[in-house]
Amino acid sequence: MKKIIFTGGNGRFGKIFRTIKHKEKIFFPTKKELNIKNIKSIEKYIKKNKTKYFIHCAGLSRPMDTHTKDINKSIDLNIIATSNIVKACNNFNIKLIYFSTNYVYPGVKGQYLENNPLLPINNYALSKLGGECAVQMYKNSLILRICMTEKPFIHKKAFSDVDMNFMFHEDLAKNLLKLIDCKGILNVGGKTQSVYNFAKKNNKNVIKTLAKKTMGSHYPLKQSMNVNKYLKIIKN
Repeated sequence: MKKIIFTGGNGRFGKIFRTIKHKEKIFFPTKKELNIKNIKSIEKYIKKNKTKYFIHCAGLSRPMDTHTKDINKSIDLNIIATSNIVKACNNFNIKLIYFSTNYVYPGVKGQYLENNPLLPINNYALSKLGGECAVQMYKNSLILRICMTEKPFIHKKAFSDVDMNFMFHEDLAKNLLKLIDCKGILNVGGKTQSVYNFAKKNNKNVIKTLAKKTMGSHYPLKQSMNVNKYLKIIKN
């Protein structure tokens, strides 16, 4: 039986993931049990539970403007805490799976491959890329660049001119453990479509809007990734 530590168990994705029955033994430590900002706390929890996998989903995401208004908090939770986890996993030779974001890509041409150049589009993406830098130094790791959201689509409006690979949390939750023995970097998401087309399938009342008008002419509109590698893995 695989023994896995999962951080962020009380987050939006974590709450969905916890509802699924797994044959693996999965630990969902509280912040008190495992403080990601304290490497000794991380190592103590690993040593106590003798796990071989570490899925790092915890971190700071919303509200997005927090990453601009309070960069210290963003750096502490998304960069320094991730670096602590990398060091702990390295010290115990544990496989690390890190949740990153599609926003690390420039968003100007779309259909990005895992080895394409990166240019984070906001401070949130910069903080996740900072975490990626530490993770990539540790070869026994997997970085998931994910494009997902809540079900139902929670926003009243959706961009009709922005292409992405949105999927719901439930879609990844049922397939996540199929990925944990992979290494390197993996784009994770659904089919390429506009945010509006994705949203209206689940929320018929969503209103169409344009990013070019609300976000400005420089907002990246082609944010899609090539997710063929991911789709091939989950089909097996």
